[in-house]
Amino acid sequence: MKLAKLSLAAMVVAGLASSSFAADTLADAFKNGKVSGELKAWYFDQSADQSNGRMNNANITTLGANLGYVTDAFYGFTFGATFQGAGNAGSAETSAKSVFKNDEYTGGGVLSEAYVAYTLSKTTVKVGRQYIDTPLVSGSGSRMFKEAFEGAVIINTDLPQTVLIAGYVDKFQGRTSAITSGTVTTGDAPKFRNSAAFTGATQSGLVASFDDGYTLGVINSSITNLKLTAQYALVTNVADLDDVDVYYTEANYVLPLSGFKLGFDANFRGSKTGNALDALNFEGHYTAGRISLSELAGFGALFAYGTTSKSDSVIAGMGNGPTSYTSTMIRGTSKVMGKDTDSYLFQASYDFSKLGVAGLSAIAQYGWTDQGNAAGNVDFKNIAGGLTYVVPALKGLTTSLQYETQEKDSNGAKADTDELWFKAGYKF
Repeated sequence: MKLAKLSLAAMVVAGLASSSFAADTLADAFKNGKVSGELKAWYFDQSADQSNGRMNNANITTLGANLGYVTDAFYGFTFGATFQGAGNAGSAETSAKSVFKNDEYTGGGVLSEAYVAYTLSKTTVKVGRQYIDTPLVSGSGSRMFKEAFEGAVIINTDLPQTVLIAGYVDKFQGRTSAITSGTVTTGDAPKFRNSAAFTGATQSGLVASFDDGYTLGVINSSITNLKLTAQYALVTNVADLDDVDVYYTEANYVLPLSGFKLGFDANFRGSKTGNALDALNFEGHYTAGRISLSELAGFGALFAYGTTSKSDSVIAGMGNGPTSYTSTMIRGTSKVMGKDTDSYLFQASYDFSKLGVAGLSAIAQYGWTDQGNAAGNVDFKNIAGGLTYVVPALKGLTTSLQYETQEKDSNGAKADTDELWFKAGYKF
């Protein structure tokens, strides 16, 4: 079972609710269960400079749906299942199959969640296939197939203003079949495998087999306006060679002021590998800080800075979900976790409901990295923007448009990559 993306708040709320023994019989538990789902239509387009001086363009359209069901609580027990299905509209071109093999070139279905949960007092245990969202173990939800893990998670809230988590995983379901199998052209739906993506390890990420993953974490909010988070994870026998340790600490402080809020965040994380993996140079750390402004008449803004070790890159975690303060909306985390890298991010946002346009919001980002000569001096500049519209006239319908352009500078040799995402989804 694998370390994965677990929403602590969602698990705690669902678990505590189940302690009410809402159903009188097992039949009632199934009869009173809740069904939810989503219909999705997504379009991805990418243009990138090639070594021969030409521009390669590829695009792909994907239609998908997911359907979930959770029983009512019966003596503290609940059962849940989620099925995901998707397929590419039309026949994807060869270039699109290669470009989007780790993103959207996929088809078929997978039972991503199939779990039993049990709650006793303030402790919830969830066993089986599930979505997990923690800083170090996290499945990506930005592609058509949301990533999932198979394992067991325990959540406890006995201590005041404190959430304790323990987890075990031994399988991972990526967002396409190519994520964990290495195949390029099959386009199959993803499957649960003893192989995982390790975000941030390289610019293109690292995929490797593993035996087991274990994690412990704590979130404490005892001090007013301050949240402290710490997590540790151990993944055994990675690539059939040795173990990998990853760790994460974070402090988030919110200062409420008249008419707006200021946020101050700090993060220190890193990875360590066994002797057999020393040649990969993944024993680095990432230190970052962020200051933000929010709720100022609809406006928001932030500036973040991060820096990595001089001689080693950083494994951000298991799954494609782990992110960082200096990640951009499409290109993500990996470029900021390389060794000897300073990374920066400016972001501004606006909620147009303040102007009477309910449901419309916008975001703009400018990020860049500066990598030392010892690391090969590969620098990036990223400009990104996005619009999201939650349609008031049709509850459950959301559309979004995201665009990002990235300039890669490798010792003076420059190459651009432009990417556009359009997403429409209807939840019910």
